[in-house]
Amino acid sequence: MRLRKLTGWMTATALTVMSCTGFTVLKEGYEAYQEAVEAQSLDDKIAQIRAKNGYTKLSELPDTYAQAVVSVEDHRFYHHFGLDPIAIGRALVRDLKARRYVEGGSTITQQLAKNLYFSQEKQLSRKVAEVFLALDLEQKYSKEEILELYVNSIYYGDGYQNVGQASRGYFGKVPSKMSDYECTLLAGVPNAPSRYAPSKHPDLAAKRQQKVLSRMQVCGYLTKEETSEVNAQILAMNLNFAGAN
Repeated sequence: MRLRKLTGWMTATALTVMSCTGFTVLKEGYEAYQEAVEAQSLDDKIAQIRAKNGYTKLSELPDTYAQAVVSVEDHRFYHHFGLDPIAIGRALVRDLKARRYVEGGSTITQQLAKNLYFSQEKQLSRKVAEVFLALDLEQKYSKEEILELYVNSIYYGDGYQNVGQASRGYFGKVPSKMSDYECTLLAGVPNAPSRYAPSKHPDLAAKRQQKVLSRMQVCGYLTKEETSEVNAQILAMNLNFAGAN
């Protein structure tokens, strides 16, 4: 009987602590979100991104590039409201198994929110603030605008701050002229620019590119034959690189 009472008391205490902690994190996150948008409005932040050298409209990007980004970063992008409950649930399971923060389940909209206002610091309150801002973005901007802003606000390595700078820097051409090979290579870089920048680690960049291609095929953007064709180009480029060294 005493054991039962003790167990009940411990359970109630744990739930109370969890509820209080959750409320505190939610409150801190909302306050961080408010402070951010009060310091500089969302419209002003967006205007800054659009004013950067190399900013490229979505209509000026090859379809292959946009499809590659969505496939590898957030394949349910066009179907969610800024948050992806399925991705969040999967990430939570992996975090619990690892007993540490290893995956966040962030959507493209959430990543844009982070790029606009927040640091890379892995704090729950920051994630909550990011969620509030992501919901703002989804209300005020179309999916096409959000994707356009995203590819123009992520880092591509070598000092390139948007897709236009990266295309010119890595390939010597404007984004609209990128080939399927170049589109799928570039789409994989922002996941870890220091690791996948093709100028620094072409072998790792190629491996990441193959993952992009695999995701595009799974998502229905590329046929098996088209995937094989780009993979053949990757192999040829790797052989050329090896021969040059």
